[in-house]
Amino acid sequence: MGEIGNVEQLPFHHLPSSATGPELSLHVISVAASSMREMQSAATSTSMGVYDSSDSSGYLSEVNPQEAWLPITESRNGNTVTSVFHLLSSGIGIQALLLPVAFSTLGWAWGIICLSLAFTWQLYTIWVLVQLHESVPGIGTRYSRYLQLAIAAFGPKLGKLLAIFPVMYLSGGSCVLLIIRGAGTMELFFKMIFRGEATIEDNPLAGAGWVLGFTCMAIALAQRPNLNSIAGFSLIGALTAIAYCTLIWALPISKGRPSGVSYNSQKEESGMSEMFDVLNAIGMIVLAFRGHNLVLEIQGTLPSSSKCPSKKLMWRGVTLSYIIIAICLFPIAIAGFWTYGNKIPSNGGMLTAFMQLHGHDTSRFAKGLVYLLVVINCLSSFQIYAMPVFDNLEFRYTCMKNKRCSWWVRTGFRLFFGGLAFFIAVAFPFLPSLAALIGGIALPLTLAYPCFMWISIKKPHQKGHGVMWCLNLGLGCLGMVLSVLLVVAAVWNLATKGLHANFFHPE
Repeated sequence: MGEIGNVEQLPFHHLPSSATGPELSLHVISVAASSMREMQSAATSTSMGVYDSSDSSGYLSEVNPQEAWLPITESRNGNTVTSVFHLLSSGIGIQALLLPVAFSTLGWAWGIICLSLAFTWQLYTIWVLVQLHESVPGIGTRYSRYLQLAIAAFGPKLGKLLAIFPVMYLSGGSCVLLIIRGAGTMELFFKMIFRGEATIEDNPLAGAGWVLGFTCMAIALAQRPNLNSIAGFSLIGALTAIAYCTLIWALPISKGRPSGVSYNSQKEESGMSEMFDVLNAIGMIVLAFRGHNLVLEIQGTLPSSSKCPSKKLMWRGVTLSYIIIAICLFPIAIAGFWTYGNKIPSNGGMLTAFMQLHGHDTSRFAKGLVYLLVVINCLSSFQIYAMPVFDNLEFRYTCMKNKRCSWWVRTGFRLFFGGLAFFIAVAFPFLPSLAALIGGIALPLTLAYPCFMWISIKKPHQKGHGVMWCLNLGLGCLGMVLSVLLVVAAVWNLATKGLHANFFHPE
């Protein structure tokens, strides 16, 4: 990719018969130079999603053929509905069940304030990413991957340095966490079906056999060719996430509050411990919102034209999906804390609390349904979080071979990633205990980098938009500071409570 074609491939322009001598020479030189510049511009746009001018249908046509070979941008026939499916499947996760734990430390007032501020902040950064996907409408440059936008904003070296680790963790790392949690929940589901009882503390992580079984199912489903083709899986993931998030707070309310529930904020003897507990609670709230590393990729599946750029369709999908996400997350936090108060355990959140405190008077069907919904949701979410990994592997292949991946190469890449994810899940089954630490390191990707990228690309200070410059600079700096504080708090938490590092021994 990116090589200049032969001289014979340059466009030929017929000249008038009267053109001779110096005029002919100058014309030939100008045509050749112009053609070479055009071809070099198209060649250097590799992986940036550069498009030619609009065709007769009004949609922008691709200049870089590599975009049509890769899973994320192979199909651009998505719409607002499919974007809603993808956003919901990637935006609602098991982390939301920890929101009542954060409320038990922060209390009612500060809990609701922090949750509302975090929701507004991350929604604003999504708006920024949606706007930057096509930074200059009409020209046709589309940044359909987070790393591409970071490189465009910060330069090749700094962009890769800042974005590679967060993007890798939030895609591949999330897949590993989904395998660990999904396999553990699948084991609890089968224990309940065949033995009649199971609790979270019986087996917080799954054994190697359950991890292997879950991984095989996930990779078997991951054979769809591109991001648009997994819209059905995203629909299932969205429905199951909404279902278990609703059941997990509706069932406890129907059973009533346990006796002795208190809503007083938990206090530690040490002032330092109290401060870090507050920071950890804020981290739980902030990390409950996920999926920013997939926003540009999801928008990359939408068509775009000069009359209707993709940002219009995408923002409509974001608005609808985040209304639903707010309807799911706020009741979990408020109803969960109202039901369990300070009795809610820090490990597992609402799911553990429900099984411990209300499991004895809840039917096996209801408990099994919650477990089953979690398993299905983990399988469905795996598909969209794995897609950037597949896209990167195929990008390397197409760069080397200068051709589209065949079906057997594509299958081989998916099997390779499945094997690697299985190995990491078995070798490091304690990764969920490090989620707060690694999530704090990756937090700037959600709250800070989009603001800095807006300043770098849009340059609002040069266009008289001082308010936008101040807003993005302030939010970006605050996001970086918050990331550092959350990392320090996570390290403090690990140092005081310890880490059960059971290498190669999934329980």
